[in-house]
Amino acid sequence: MLASLPYELPELVTTAPLDTHRSTVLKEWVDWNGHMNVAFYVTAFDQASGAFMRNIGLGRRYVDGKLGMTFVLETHVTYDRELREGAPLRFTTQLVARDAKRVHLYHEMFHADQGYLAATNEVIVMNIDYATRRSAPYPKPVQERLDILWPLHAALPKPAKVGRVMGLGKK
Repeated sequence: MLASLPYELPELVTTAPLDTHRSTVLKEWVDWNGHMNVAFYVTAFDQASGAFMRNIGLGRRYVDGKLGMTFVLETHVTYDRELREGAPLRFTTQLVARDAKRVHLYHEMFHADQGYLAATNEVIVMNIDYATRRSAPYPKPVQERLDILWPLHAALPKPAKVGRVMGLGKK
């Protein structure tokens, strides 16, 4: 485990849930149905995960410095309401669980102007050692940041959609 990082960390945002990432539905994200295509929901949520990772100190400099990287292990998306080209997006992110190598995040995507929930994403992300491409504990400064965030996020109610199992209902 790295005891320090060779770059300055951003100021830690401690809001719970995290509410810093914004985006817009781009023209190239829209399919022939006239709304945001399912693949680009994952793209948008990946950007929200990136915002969380930068906040804890695992941004581009972490990879460019050949220190480490993060890999997604699993992701679940719900599509609650359609979005059209140009729609402004607002994301919230809750840290649902964590250990020495992984975080379990829950994102909600909202239409930023109209306020409705458009989609949710649950994702598990693992820290990876750059040289070995194997899982590794977070660097000490990242663990310290997670130690600050965890009690704030753990105090939030567990989102209803976390841990859902996909299937068809029985009639």
